[in-house]
This record gives sequence, structure tokens and C-alpha cells, in this order.
Amino acid sequence: MIHKKFALVPSRYYSSAFEFDPVLALLQFLHFSAIHTSLKLTRQSHSRILTLGFSQNSFLATKLILAYAVCQRPFHSRLVFDSLQHKNVYLWNSLINGFVKNGLYSEAFHLFNQLCSSDVLPDGFTLSTLSKVSGELRTVFPGKSIHGKSIRTGFVSDTVVANSIMSMYCKCGNFGEARKVFDEITVRNAGSWNVVITGYAVSGHREETWEFVKQMQMDEVKPDAYTISSLLPLCDGDVRKYDYGRELHCYIVKNELELGIDSDVHLGCCLIDMYSRSNKVVVGRRVFDRMKCRNVFAWTAMINGYVEHGDSDEALNLFRDMQTIDGVEANRVSLISVLPACSSFSGLLAGRQIHGFSIRKELNNEVSICNALIDMYSKCGSLNSARLVFEDDSLSKDAITWSSMISGYGLHGKGQEAILLYEKMLQTGIKPDTITTVGVLSACSRSGLVKEGLNIYSSVIKNYGIEQTLEICACIVDMLGRAGLLDQALEFIKAMPVEPGPSVWGALVSSSIIHGDLEMQELAYSFLIQLEPENPSNYVSISNLYASSRRWDAVAEVRIMMKDKRLKKLPGCSWISINNKTHCFYVADKAHPSSSLIYNMLDDLLLTMSDAVVSSHLETST
Repeated sequence: MIHKKFALVPSRYYSSAFEFDPVLALLQFLHFSAIHTSLKLTRQSHSRILTLGFSQNSFLATKLILAYAVCQRPFHSRLVFDSLQHKNVYLWNSLINGFVKNGLYSEAFHLFNQLCSSDVLPDGFTLSTLSKVSGELRTVFPGKSIHGKSIRTGFVSDTVVANSIMSMYCKCGNFGEARKVFDEITVRNAGSWNVVITGYAVSGHREETWEFVKQMQMDEVKPDAYTISSLLPLCDGDVRKYDYGRELHCYIVKNELELGIDSDVHLGCCLIDMYSRSNKVVVGRRVFDRMKCRNVFAWTAMINGYVEHGDSDEALNLFRDMQTIDGVEANRVSLISVLPACSSFSGLLAGRQIHGFSIRKELNNEVSICNALIDMYSKCGSLNSARLVFEDDSLSKDAITWSSMISGYGLHGKGQEAILLYEKMLQTGIKPDTITTVGVLSACSRSGLVKEGLNIYSSVIKNYGIEQTLEICACIVDMLGRAGLLDQALEFIKAMPVEPGPSVWGALVSSSIIHGDLEMQELAYSFLIQLEPENPSNYVSISNLYASSRRWDAVAEVRIMMKDKRLKKLPGCSWISINNKTHCFYVADKAHPSSSLIYNMLDDLLLTMSDAVVSSHLETST
């Protein structure tokens, strides 16, 4: 059947005519359907294709397969594919890619096997797509199969395919194979180097990462924005690593890598994160303020920096500014990031407002947000609100949800409720992890449930294979110590399978103070000083212990040690939050603008209190 091109008939409204190509029109219509994810328009296009007799047109079929896949109807795509008499590699690629995008990875590999059995050879796009899937699934066996097919078909020499295979091996932890592929590539681009650098960086092979960067520069390949963003997460910690981060920041500015809008946001977020984790949140804020384009990810990175730095007020102010100044709407990640800033009694109102926002935006059923809400409400003292979030039937609970609620009960001294919830969690088939174990053991410790706590400890080690971490061991020491079983706590420390850390000895110190065991207190402090020689609090505390026993020579010795190490204890601080502003006060502090009024009020209170004491004595004597 031959279809002629249509021509519009001239009328009095227009005099020019143009030819109308139905295939081109249908291609454009299918493209429009895919962009708007419209299943209705896709079906109408399909119907029109069949009506006009274009069912065997490979161009239209490719677009139709993609449109159905975008509309989450991959099996409709398969029906279109199966109806075709002649199938080329582009049709196979469209179908395989559609199944991949819909998360049907087994079906995608099954299609690949069918392709290999047919008379059509896979191309670079087929091989790179399935290599990527193998990497995401962390399954090296199908990835090796793709690698073998790439070698037999000669596509392994294609840089894009080789990069995909290397990425797959890196994500599967097989760096030796990734390095072999890298060494065999004839033409390497920046992406080839980036794949291996990212693989090493993500897996924690820091030294190998920096050595590879040096080789990259020796090979005269210039690091790009992606290279720098992979390296910045390695630049937190000690001074040397922080200096690396500053050098990378200079490289970004010098090579103008931040000029692209996308690069500006991505690199800006990485820099903010690096500076925040290096306790340089002020520098991170300078980067944030100078960014040309700030999306929700940039705002979230800065908010998260303030939260990690303990500046809750600034985090909440920034969260408000994000919506009011830049008009950027918060997403799931930004809500999760800001909620820890509300984790105090004074932050309860802000936490409730964020909860309300999540309900309005229909994010309140997101399990990660609910977990953050449970944690926030528990720490704010509103256990009933935390319980309401937890008991919502629409919430699909995961292990973190149960752990958050168990920890909430423990925080409020409700050990029995925590144990009951823990047992209920086990009944649902969810296995405990380290966080759950720490939560329920802490609850037992605060409630004096030693027997129950030791039984749970024994159960998680024997039945669930939980490793004895420092956090778990510290909970046991704290539990035994609070109950006055200090000798048993010390014996437990000696028998620990891991080296006792500051948290373990700190728990013993606290228990020794509660029960007035000066000898045990001194022993614990001596180990703390060995483990934390730069922590002035340990020296001050043991000095006070010696002073209470009138051991002045020992006090003088500790003071000399502090002086030699140039240690100075930071003064204690208390605070109060009024009208969304936190006011901090130190010992004998007169820096507050209302300091004179505060001290006048304090004098009046002291006078009132002393008068009350005198009056009570007079009443008693009469």
C-alpha cells in the first residue's frame, strides 16, 4: 500500500501550502508522549500507526517501544517488539534499555541472551548499558559475561564500553580486573581515569587514589570537575588532608571549573561538605554565599554542615531562608537533614512545623522522614508524638524505625516498654543490628534491668551474630556500673574482645562517681588519660578527685602535666532559647547585652530565696 503525501488546500485565509509527512508527525507525537509520560497519547499514537499501516516501520517502532517503557509499560514494549518481522540492534537496545529503566534487570539480561542467540550482534550501547546494570547490582558474574562478549565482538577497544566495564568491576570490588582493563585501553579519556579514581575513593583506598591522580597528571590528562568531586570527600580529617582540600579548591578556581551551572552546584556542594567535615563551616558558608546557582542540594549541604557543627539556630534559619529568599522547596533529604537541629526541648515547635510541612507535601509516609521524626520527638521530650508517628498504620517500618522508637523509650527511662517493642520487632521477622542492640541495652541500663539486658546481649551475640563493638560493650559496662556491680564491670572490660575505648572507661568513671568508689574512679581516669592525652576534661576531673582526697602532690603533678601540654579546659555553658534565638551563658559571664538586668534579677531571686529560708526557720523555732 503506497501512501501519498498530503497537501493543504489553499483558502482565502492562507495562500501557501506545505507537505505533511505522517511518519515524521507520528515520530514527533511519540516524542511528545514520552516527554510528558502520557500513556493515553502513546496508545493513540500506536493506534494511528496501525491504522496507517506503519507497524513494521523500525523508526516508529523504536520510538513506540521507548514511549511505553517511559510510561512504565515495558511488557507493552515487548508486544510491539515481538510484532516486528525484522529486528535490528537499535530495536533490541530500546527494549533492553526500557526493561532496565523499569528495574526489570533479570528480564533485561534474558533479552540480552536472546539477542546473542539471534543473527544480530550487540553494539557498544548494549554492552555499556548491561555493564552498568551489573555494577549497580554488585553482581560480577553477568558483568564478566558482558566483558567476554565485548572482547569477542571487538567493542572492548571502545572507550565508552571499556569505561563501563571498569566501573562495573570497581563497584563489585574487583579492582585488579578494573586495572587490567584500564591498562589495555588504547585511547584513554578523562572518564577512564575518573572511573578508577572514583572506585578507589569510594572503597576507602585513599593512598592508591592519590597515586593514581599523580599518574593521571604525568599522563598529561587534566582532571575535570568529576575528578575533583571524587577527591574532595577524601580531604576531611587531619591537617594534611585538609590542605589537599584547599589545593583542590584552588585548582577549581584557577581552572574555572565552577563556571558551568551544573558544575557550580555539584562542586559547591562537595566543597561545602568537605569544609564542614573539617570543622571549617565558616569557610563552607563563604563557598555557599558565592555560588552563582543554589538549588535544594546546595542549601541542604549547607544546612547539614551547620547541624553537624552543632549550630542548630543557623541551620533552622537557613532552612527558612531557603524557602523565603530563594523560593526553593524543601525535599525529602533537606527535611531529614534539618530535623536533628530540632532535637532539643526548645526545638519542639520548629520540629512540629517541619512535620506539618511534610504532611502538606505528602512526604509524611516516607520511612526515612518518619524515622527522623521519631528521633526528633524522642529527643525533644515528646514521647507521645514519637509513638503516634511510629504507630501510623500507613508507615512501612524498617529496622531503623524500630531502633529509633526503642532508643526513644530508653532515653525516657522506659526500659520495659523498650524490651517489649524489641521482642515485637523480632516477632515481625526483623533481625537486630548494632544500632538496635545499643538502643535496647541503653534502655535496660537506664532502667536498672541488668538481668534482662545481659540476656539480650547474650542473645544477639549467639543467635544473630552481632559483633561486640565498643558501643555495645560500653552499654554493658554502664549497665553493670549503674547497678553497683563495679568489679563485674571491670572484669567484663578485661575480657572484652576489642580494645576498650574512651566510651568504655568513661562509663566506668560515671558509675564510680555515682557509687563513690574513688579507687575505681582513679583507675578509669588513668586509662582515659592514656587514650585521650589531649582531652583537658580528664585531667581536670582526676585533679578534682585527688583534691577531694587531699592528695595535693598529685594535684600539682596533674596541673604541671596540663601546663606542659598547654591544655586548658573550656568553661561550662548553659543556654536558653527565646523567640527562636539561643542565648548562651558561661561562668561569671557578662558578655550578654542584658547582663546587668540578668544579674539584678538573679540578686532579687537570691534575696527572695534567703528570705524564704529565714521565714521557714522562724516558723520552725516558734
